[in-house]
Amino acid sequence: MERHKKLGKKMVEEEESLRLSTSKGNGGLSSMDSIESYRWVFQDEDDSVVDDDGDDDLPLRNGMDSEDEDNADHKLIRTGPRIDSLDVETLEVSGGQRNDLEDVTFRKSVKLAFQTLGVVFGDVGTSPLYTFSVMFSKAPIEGNEDIIGALSLVIYTLILIPLIKYVLIVLLANNDGEGGTFALYSLICRHAKVSLLPNQPASDTRISSFKLKVPSAELERSLRIKERLEASLGLKKLLLMLVLAGTSMVIADGVVTPAMSVMSAVRGLKVGVPMCEEDHVVMISVAYLIILFSVQKFGTSKIGLVIGPALFVWFCSLGGIGIYNLVKYDSSVLKAFNPLHIYYYFKRDSTKAWYSLGGCLLCATGSEAMFADLCYFSVTAIQLIFAFLVLPCLMLGYLGQAAYLMDNNSDAQQPFFSSIPYGCFWAMFLIANIAALIACRAMTTATFSCVKQSIGLGCFPRLKIIHTSRKFMGQIYIPVINWFLLAAALLLVTFIASTDEIGNAYGVAEVGVMMMTTVLVILVMLLIWQINIILAMSFFVIFLGLELIFLSSVLWGIKDGSWLILVFAMIVFFIMYIWNYGSKLKHETEMKKKMSMDVMRQLGSNLGTVRAPGIGLLYNELANGIPTIFGQFLATLPAVHSMIIFVCIKYVPVPSVPPTERFLFRRVCPKSYHIFRCIARYGYKDIHRENHQIFEQLLIESLEKFIRREAKERSLESDGDDDSDSGSNSDSESKRVLIDTNGSLYSLGAPLLSKNRNKTKAATVITEASTSRPREPEPETEKDSGSNSNSVQDKSLENELAVLRMAKESGIVYLLGHVSIRARKDSWFIKKLAINYFYAFLRKNCRRGIATLSVPHTRLMEVAITHMV
Repeated sequence: MERHKKLGKKMVEEEESLRLSTSKGNGGLSSMDSIESYRWVFQDEDDSVVDDDGDDDLPLRNGMDSEDEDNADHKLIRTGPRIDSLDVETLEVSGGQRNDLEDVTFRKSVKLAFQTLGVVFGDVGTSPLYTFSVMFSKAPIEGNEDIIGALSLVIYTLILIPLIKYVLIVLLANNDGEGGTFALYSLICRHAKVSLLPNQPASDTRISSFKLKVPSAELERSLRIKERLEASLGLKKLLLMLVLAGTSMVIADGVVTPAMSVMSAVRGLKVGVPMCEEDHVVMISVAYLIILFSVQKFGTSKIGLVIGPALFVWFCSLGGIGIYNLVKYDSSVLKAFNPLHIYYYFKRDSTKAWYSLGGCLLCATGSEAMFADLCYFSVTAIQLIFAFLVLPCLMLGYLGQAAYLMDNNSDAQQPFFSSIPYGCFWAMFLIANIAALIACRAMTTATFSCVKQSIGLGCFPRLKIIHTSRKFMGQIYIPVINWFLLAAALLLVTFIASTDEIGNAYGVAEVGVMMMTTVLVILVMLLIWQINIILAMSFFVIFLGLELIFLSSVLWGIKDGSWLILVFAMIVFFIMYIWNYGSKLKHETEMKKKMSMDVMRQLGSNLGTVRAPGIGLLYNELANGIPTIFGQFLATLPAVHSMIIFVCIKYVPVPSVPPTERFLFRRVCPKSYHIFRCIARYGYKDIHRENHQIFEQLLIESLEKFIRREAKERSLESDGDDDSDSGSNSDSESKRVLIDTNGSLYSLGAPLLSKNRNKTKAATVITEASTSRPREPEPETEKDSGSNSNSVQDKSLENELAVLRMAKESGIVYLLGHVSIRARKDSWFIKKLAINYFYAFLRKNCRRGIATLSVPHTRLMEVAITHMV
């Protein structure tokens, strides 16, 4: 015991010294990754390292409990880094997977432009159908100055929110091309340890696409904010609540957008056919919605290519009719570009002007959809198309409607369709209806994207996700969400049936998600962009203040029916919170009750039963430790497989995990046990739909590479020991370390990365004293000792590979462990209700992780266990 304490103390001193020397060579904070070159473990008699995936911060307890510390069968050794599949040439990967939009031809660029129009801008493009009608229903026109003031409000709302905030700023805060509320949260979690999501071990931060630039020492403000967020559990919970609230508002937006867009377009019939009644509008709208959600499964690229040209015609027609009305009626509306008219509008009747803000906000609807749909297309394409096509046509459309209303104040209830020239009314009616259907699709695809991100980060029950494009992996379709949105939209249309009331509900959902995005972007500015504090606070004050004013206006009309959308958003928020809460409790319970290494040692290499030939893939949700369900298998089955692999399919908060870093392997027990852990990691943009044969092949190949790499690591360590013995006159051992010419530090115990192999000739070899005991002189010569050691290691490697091949030939069986939780009897009633009923219902009806693999039922074995929490 005393010897272990002394060794541990000296080890800490050495690593502190190594940290200081490395910091000088590498320039401070960025050198911290090189400290992982060494670790301290216990070694069994058969020279296999015992590693129970314990806490890396406790080096003396890694693999042993207190009662075994004096066991003579183990010795403390200093070895290289933990060997896993991440250690192979990860520095060669730059930025994860290749962007799908790189190196496109002119023909593909035109194709993408039409798809962008059809998918991204449908929602914001159809806002002229209903903005003025809702505004003037809330604040009736009392003179032409009211029209000029309302138009000025619309123009500057378009400039401030969609253009400046979203197109020029928020789109740049994407997470490797991924947009939306959860993408912002993932980006913040990659930079600061603020995530409350379960099952996120530190090894995930070594994925190449996970790393971001570490703040420099000079930017103390960024570091202080980072430390404050990481230290405060309350701030972490508040941040997660904001993200969940924002996502629930996006999903609610996916309900109200189809209802509002379709009803506003169909109501044009009342202008063209005066005999048309409101009931007819509702019936036609219901039919449109059913058709729209039925074709959703055909994919974004297919439908986007069809509806893209249609939306292009819509924008051109909108601009053309606007110019026609400006010329024919009253071009004096151009003075609305003077923002003083907003001041005059509020000065004449501040209450009426403030109330009209709820309708004015509708001109900016679809702004969040642009950001959420970012995963489908590039930032530059969206920026250029909005700035040079969408925004000019929208402004011309609003200017034309205002010019028409200057001479026809009584037509304020249907200004868009009333302002269309008689000769092209039906053509524009058809185009407007097509554009409205496109707008519905834009928000629906944004909802799919947000739900997929939520599922990937453990905040939404797992659902079936269909990838509709082989070229662009961000284009998805979620059947359950699709039909759920349809049912909610039909309910909204049939029970409210008023565009004014639906418009107010639309504003509630839109301003809610805008505010959440503003708060998250502020954190991105301070933590990651590290911009000037004045610029960051200016963004915060201007846009959050503006959105609070809009919120106050839409909340005033909550009695009109907007409460329905708030109830819907609260239900979605409740589902997400319960799922996250239950998943976190389940993970914490499994971590507390996982099997200890003492039990495994007592069972022996046969695990207290018969080891039958074959490979058993035990699926569980733990990223480290031996799951309790394994003990249930041992107690239930008459025999277990000769090779056991604990498989955890886990999503990490990055868009994509490079294929070379997909599998993370670790040896769980000594060699004779033949037990490994495999974490198959996927980003929330990754496609995970391999069949079981492909998955098995990739997994076995990766495991074989891991075993060979581990043997080579041991061989390098042995060679290092021999070299240090021959070159040292003292009784202590020594380890060799390479310091590259750029100051990077590498251990000979770690695999050399390919990009540094050619630089090793210029490296300087240094020695570092070890803390191990002096060894007795060996009777063999140094040459004989090295030869015998290598031959033993080669034989051990071949034996283990032979066991792997034999087990593979015998067959692979999937062992599924179903772990459920129930609240204890002495728990609060609310906890019992949440865990025993709501979370249990969600978990029972959600999609299991193994469902993505088409595994035959004859190769499945299932065991269940229940934990009390």
